[in-house]
Amino acid sequence: MQLSGIHHLTAISAAIRDNYRFYTRTLGMRLVKRSVNQDDVTAYHLFYADARGTPGTDLTFFDWPVLRESRGSRSITRTHLRVAGLPALEYWRRHLAEGGVTVGNVVERDGRLTLDFEDPEGQRLALVADGGTGDAYPWERSPVPAEFQMRGLGPILISVPNLGPTDALLQRVMGMRPVREYAHPENDAHRVHVYEMGAGGPSAELHVAVQPGLRAARQGAGGVHHVAFRTPDADYDAWADRLDTLHVANSGKVDRFWFHSLYFRDPSGVLFEIASDGPGFGLDEDPSTLGERVVLPPFLEPERERIVAGLQPID
Repeated sequence: MQLSGIHHLTAISAAIRDNYRFYTRTLGMRLVKRSVNQDDVTAYHLFYADARGTPGTDLTFFDWPVLRESRGSRSITRTHLRVAGLPALEYWRRHLAEGGVTVGNVVERDGRLTLDFEDPEGQRLALVADGGTGDAYPWERSPVPAEFQMRGLGPILISVPNLGPTDALLQRVMGMRPVREYAHPENDAHRVHVYEMGAGGPSAELHVAVQPGLRAARQGAGGVHHVAFRTPDADYDAWADRLDTLHVANSGKVDRFWFHSLYFRDPSGVLFEIASDGPGFGLDEDPSTLGERVVLPPFLEPERERIVAGLQPID
């Protein structure tokens, strides 16, 4: 029983219309699911992904009118998105700069070419070259040429004050394996420890920065809510049993309709999720029209009129 990689990452936006424009027009990702936060139906939950909404490509946002994140440790600090190689990174450096986005230079980090930037709310992102290996499903209606589009999520970087408790959870509970470490790009004195899942590679890595003495982050707009890890559908129940058997406090089984979830926290406080690959976003929409209307899980459908009336238009 192994986790196979990153499933999705969910962040926070206080400017959801601007967020929608940036991720679909500037970054060229497809809105594959336009729904609401199932625990707070006053807020959108938008899912951006590849053309099919493939697990492992979803960058999602809760629509919460909150203050900006106060950065610090005990949090998820940077989200990587995979692109094919150096030509794609060079395209993105030009494209982002022309769009008024502050963007760094292409650098080699952890043995991979990487380009750091932030979205308009300060969400810390990076593009990482994955060599073009594995399947990719570009969106034909994207404003970004197919060969340069996002191929999916890459490594997720978290910050903790102490490696020991996190390492124990990642190895003993979640079955991840430590493979290497490198210097943190913002402080050479801090080390980043790389953990792999499944077959490994940039779509199946969690990077853990050890930053003692750094104050704890305060979650807000431009920050991240949680990261989810992939499990095959057949292993979902076994993961629920494993968390309980090992006395890891968790949410219990949660049916999100398009996938099934388990939530628990890293010892530093970072929220983790284990999510099943299926049933998938095509369960209730035609693949050709994903994301074009507000869709709700069946248990919220009786409240559709009230819920939709409370949402602002984003188009």
